[in-house]
Amino acid sequence: MISVENIALHFGGVKAVDGVSLEIGKGTITGLIGPNGAGKTTLFNIIAGVYEPTFGRVLLDGEDITPLKPHQRFAKGLLRTFQIAHEFSSMTVRENLMMVPPNQSGETLINAWFNRAAVKSEEHINRQKADEVLDFLNLDHVASEQAGNLSGGQKKLLELGRTMMVEAKVVLLDEVGAGVNRTLLKHIGDAIVRLNKERGYTFCMIEHDMDFISKLCNPVIVMAEGRLLTQGTAAEVKSNEDVIEAYLGRGLKNKTESRSA
Repeated sequence: MISVENIALHFGGVKAVDGVSLEIGKGTITGLIGPNGAGKTTLFNIIAGVYEPTFGRVLLDGEDITPLKPHQRFAKGLLRTFQIAHEFSSMTVRENLMMVPPNQSGETLINAWFNRAAVKSEEHINRQKADEVLDFLNLDHVASEQAGNLSGGQKKLLELGRTMMVEAKVVLLDEVGAGVNRTLLKHIGDAIVRLNKERGYTFCMIEHDMDFISKLCNPVIVMAEGRLLTQGTAAEVKSNEDVIEAYLGRGLKNKTESRSA
């Protein structure tokens, strides 16, 4: 679904992403891991269109989307969530969802004045859709609550709910488990799996919780120092010497050699 071809992004002399090529397969839940500073979020921002790469290209379902702006990629079904939730805190949870669909009739002054019936009909459809999303995520009990009053885990669920208000093809999840208690994290994981299996969502997720990654993701891609280090199943990645060295600074092989010496 997503092809990243020899992508690089340089900030002056710093190579934040350095010649990365990878595939996010259609219908998969792909994990993207690596130590802090590995370039994971920068790569997400390139895929989402926030950053323009120094060179390389990004393809969505075979189409080169490298020149497209974030809102244009959004319109094609490429969505992302953020490590720190970006809710509209003074709006209700339901309203946060209802404002997601693009090109709503009520956004233009002329329609708001002279085509109120169409605006009202569209709002009714969006409200029904929002209520379906809230029911799916078990957030219906906070539908009328101001979004700023939600817990950290509920805000992450709301971020996920926004992706359900449009026809998403690929969703990039940036540390969806950060700051979330274990009970809500399981609930978020269950929602991701259901969206994947029941609605065909393709996910790619940055996450530091390896237990969470192991339960949800296949394959798992590892980055280090702006480059692709390896990929495979969660079990293969966790036992990979290069991955251990990237995270711990020294691999098992070196430790064994130092003991024998």
